[in-house]
Amino acid sequence: MATGGIGGFLAARLAKAGHEVATIARGAHLAAIRGNGLTLEASDGTVTATPWKATDDPAEVGPVDAVIFGIKGNDLDSAAEACRPMLGPETIVVPFLNGVEAAERLAGILPPENVGNGVAYISTTISAPGVIRQTGEFNTFVFAERDSSTSPRIQNLRDAINEAGSNAPPIKDIERELWKKFVLFAAVSGITSAARCTMGDIVGNAALSDVLRAAVAETATLGLARGVALPETIAEDTWATVQQMPPMMRASTAIDLEKGRPLEIDWLSGAVDRLSKAAGLDAPVNRMLWALLSPHRDGH
Repeated sequence: MATGGIGGFLAARLAKAGHEVATIARGAHLAAIRGNGLTLEASDGTVTATPWKATDDPAEVGPVDAVIFGIKGNDLDSAAEACRPMLGPETIVVPFLNGVEAAERLAGILPPENVGNGVAYISTTISAPGVIRQTGEFNTFVFAERDSSTSPRIQNLRDAINEAGSNAPPIKDIERELWKKFVLFAAVSGITSAARCTMGDIVGNAALSDVLRAAVAETATLGLARGVALPETIAEDTWATVQQMPPMMRASTAIDLEKGRPLEIDWLSGAVDRLSKAAGLDAPVNRMLWALLSPHRDGH
């Protein structure tokens, strides 16, 4: 739910490994999956899988063991409501969304006992209807119950993903994992979008480097103030990571901006500003990034 870059990647891997996978999609993407199967162009080869079901109506699927919830933050409310027919007493809904608020938002809509928490480290895109392309070599999916515990249903899903050829490691603190990515991604998303630039541009431009480091510091300060068990060196660790990223890389937000799609800024730079205010902190750089991108929030 739905069959975008993350959902499509896991759907193809899991279906090829023999699991019954339902792909929720729409339009030309759904028609292509129904007609030709779901193709994954991964770093380790290309596979085409035939899903158990391909539909735009979750009611046609019925209760399932697990829901991979991989949609844009702006669509969370409507997609969560649409998930209801797929929930049974033991169904686990694992959100793989940008930001740090998805699990809490889901638990306010769906039965809290059905909601887990997760973060995906992967770079993918829908390159054509029915085709998912992996644009980096890494693919790690970190998830747990919302209290960071490992239940039988979490372990079953980890085993399935690992056996299908991806990486789903055990973890001790899911909030820490979410915030480690958020500290990096909120800044990278805001700057590569607002400045229409690449990671190479940021690293090679002293002014942009300063802006990124300031944005990272604001988010790191916020996480620590909220009691997240981030390392005290998180800001410097994040800058070291930035310097090692592919020079031509841009955040998905920058690509969405270029293509006139809606932007998830309310859950990235906007969230840093909003949550900082609630914590009695100030986040002027993230507030600026959100403001610069706000005219494009709804796309064209």
